[in-house]
Amino acid sequence: MSAESTTARKRDRLERYLRQRATDGEFYFKSKYITDEVGLSTKEIGALLPDLRGSATAFELEEWGYANATTWRVVPTSD
Repeated sequence: MSAESTTARKRDRLERYLRQRATDGEFYFKSKYITDEVGLSTKEIGALLPDLRGSATAFELEEWGYANATTWRVVPTSD
């Protein structure tokens, strides 16, 4: 399996998790608190989030704050 396809699978897994969480409305998270739920390290999550910011359509993703780690805000988009 190529590194590119592995990265795509990880990105898809993270996007699926964030999309599911966004169905309940806006939420905030830090990477270190979702690692077990998505099966990725904080470093992997951090590397994937900037790409998701530009490509995800089911939700908007923005850096909300930085105190000890970046807090991300996820807002579902309207259909």
